[in-house]
Amino acid sequence: MMTETTKITLRTSVIALLILLAAFSRIVPHLPNFSPLSAIGLFGAAFLHKKWQAFFIPLAAAWLSDLFINNVIYGAYYPEFTWFYSGFYWQYGSYLLIIGLALLIFKKVNTTRMLGGSLMATAVFFLVSNFGVWLGSPAYPQNFEGLMQCYAMGIPFLKGTLSGDLFYVAILFGSFALLQQRYRYLRLA
Repeated sequence: MMTETTKITLRTSVIALLILLAAFSRIVPHLPNFSPLSAIGLFGAAFLHKKWQAFFIPLAAAWLSDLFINNVIYGAYYPEFTWFYSGFYWQYGSYLLIIGLALLIFKKVNTTRMLGGSLMATAVFFLVSNFGVWLGSPAYPQNFEGLMQCYAMGIPFLKGTLSGDLFYVAILFGSFALLQQRYRYLRLA
């Protein structure tokens, strides 16, 4: 008979492994902005037992996958080991905001909340990351028109972002639901 603490530890480990696998799926060729990162934030917020884990585990997985991508796959483009890429704080800030909002959304997990969470995540990422591009780029005038121009230039990437969010939410939440059916200890009492 498993104790409740053992069940929670095993459950957290399975969730963390799913998040890490999803984060490293970024190395597979994909459409621009087709990413699991917002979905892992939603998934972590929905299922991790402790709130600090909901923030830490998805962000750590994103950072580890960034380290691999920046230093192995794109290592030739960086003159030295890259711990953080330029402007990373806008993307990571959007993930923090997505996770915070997801903690409010996922008091209960259902299809409607998964769809709503995906749409919210897409909108938050679009608004925050493009704001960061506008603020840090000399390509856009630093006024309202420049900001709107930057958002307009980001619209073609919305399809990839939304597709990635919907796809990875379905994969993560669906995989975990199947695992919970198969292994009862993954369910909380």
